[in-house]
Amino acid sequence: MATAYTPGLRVTRRMRYRARRVLPIAGDVLVGAGDKVASQDVVARTELPGDATPINLANQLSLTPADVPGCLLKQEGERVEAGEILARTKGIFGMFKGEYVSKVAGVIESASQVTGQVIIRGEPIPVEVRAFVTGQVIEAMPGEGVVVEADVSFVQGIFGIGGEAFGPIVMACEDPSQEFAPELVHEEMQGAVVIGGARMPGETIRRAIDVGAAAVVSGGMDDADLKEVLGYDLGVAITGTEEIGLTVIITEGFGEIAMARQTFALLSSRAGAAASVNGATQIRAGVLRPEIVIPLVGEAAEPEEDVPTATHGGGVLEEGTLVRIIRDPYFGMIGTVAGLPSEPQVLGSGSKARVLEVACESGEKLTVPRANVEIIGG
Repeated sequence: MATAYTPGLRVTRRMRYRARRVLPIAGDVLVGAGDKVASQDVVARTELPGDATPINLANQLSLTPADVPGCLLKQEGERVEAGEILARTKGIFGMFKGEYVSKVAGVIESASQVTGQVIIRGEPIPVEVRAFVTGQVIEAMPGEGVVVEADVSFVQGIFGIGGEAFGPIVMACEDPSQEFAPELVHEEMQGAVVIGGARMPGETIRRAIDVGAAAVVSGGMDDADLKEVLGYDLGVAITGTEEIGLTVIITEGFGEIAMARQTFALLSSRAGAAASVNGATQIRAGVLRPEIVIPLVGEAAEPEEDVPTATHGGGVLEEGTLVRIIRDPYFGMIGTVAGLPSEPQVLGSGSKARVLEVACESGEKLTVPRANVEIIGG
């Protein structure tokens, strides 16, 4: 049987998932190897340096730079409050003294005799890293973070915005081809990961924000709706830092696209279960896809060799493999590989490429370049 290798998204009822949770700078790791953790438990903590505020006291007080340190009422390493006098000149014969009142609070980090500039460092910014997935710590890296492992149901989306979110799976649509209309979002979905079906309009996202949903997931959406929700064109940079009030994930692509039945069935089967989602997406310079991770808490463990470990990057194309077409004119269509001709064929554009045959759910059989499909992994 002919085979080929191609990238793809993973959708699977059970796999072993490992989350590497690390701090941006050195800090404190709060758990050890072997500890059980819940998805929202803080596993590591640190503090980022606060904002630095430069103040040119030489200009402010009409001094030479060399005179600045002698005019400070506080020394390096001491704290100054907003509204407190930071520096005072000696004046003339003890009179006509000039003063500078600090506009910011913080610690005096430096005072330069060369530039006449004082740097005040603001409050440190606390950073906490959560476990993300309910499971067991299998590795603790002192000062850095941890690796958490769990058996999970796992769905990769094709695109998302917003960072990490947590909540129970709640189904809004009864069928993967049903539009995820705003009236399907209800008040009781507050804090939930709400699963739709086909296209998700911008009004649905705004409604979900209003009710306080943690995340919304559906098959597709229009790029115009995305721009309207964000207020700007997203471009090709990494996503995940958007602060719109919830996380948004689409599983298939942009446009009138229904969620794959395999994906919808899996999410439906886990309705009510606690999920961890992350909308971070990166298309270039290392592909990063949004994730829906649903721990299999309380289910009997399977033998190690029977539980695949999360891998992102691809799989083997062979007859019967479930694939999604990712380029026009058949963008978003889903089917199974029906044939893998070994010889390159001439395309409509006149160029030659290796192709495959896709048998769609409608019964239609399409011939497309192999580069135009991705595996829907299981």
